This record gives sequence, C-alpha cells and structure tokens, in this order.
Amino acid sequence: MQNLGVNSSQILVQSAKQQLGADRLLGAAQTIKNDKSAAAAKDFEAMFISEMIKPMFEGLEVDDTFGGGKGEEVFRGLLVQEYGKQIAAQGGIGLAHFVQEELIRAQGAQNAGQDMGQSAG
Repeated sequence: MQNLGVNSSQILVQSAKQQLGADRLLGAAQTIKNDKSAAAAKDFEAMFISEMIKPMFEGLEVDDTFGGGKGEEVFRGLLVQEYGKQIAAQGGIGLAHFVQEELIRAQGAQNAGQDMGQSAG
C-alpha cells in the first residue's frame, strides 16, 4: 500500500465531503422539483374531479328551507371545487400519478434541450 501522506489524505477526505455535499444538494433539488410536480398533479386531479362531478349538482334546485336563493347557486361551484380537492386529497382516481410522470418527463426533455443549447454555444 502506498503512503499518500497527510496532505494527500486530507485532500481526498475534503474532496469526498464536497462530493457528498453536491450529491445532497442535487437530491434536495430533485425532491423540491418532485414536490412541486406532485402538488401540480394533485391540483390538476382535483380540478378534473370537480369538472366530472359538476353535472351531478346542476340539476338540483335550491331549497328555500335552508336558505337557498341566489347565494346557494353562487356558492355551489365553490362547494363542488372543495369536493374535488377532498376527493383528490384522499387518493383521488389515480390521475395525479400519471400527470406527475408526464410533468417530470417534459421537464427532463426541456432540461436536455437547454443542456444541448449550452454545449453548442
């Protein structure tokens, strides 16, 4: 075994620490991107579910017994949106997973295109 000396071993240790730090930063950046894409996908799924259940409420007439009137008609859309959000938060219909995959794939293609443009310039 070759003796690298104190300075060489310190350089190797420092280099390893820097590499680990860079790997952690890249991992953290990827986690943030995944969190943002997951949130966007979940929001899309909630909106999709809201649009799918909206026709169920369009045929219902407002009941004057519990308020009814124009106010209930106006706020019914907000209620449907909240139903969609809650359904999506409880697991939804499985759409968010596929939307997130497509977002990540599109982002990867965009990043690859930017990398190609930088290396050509």
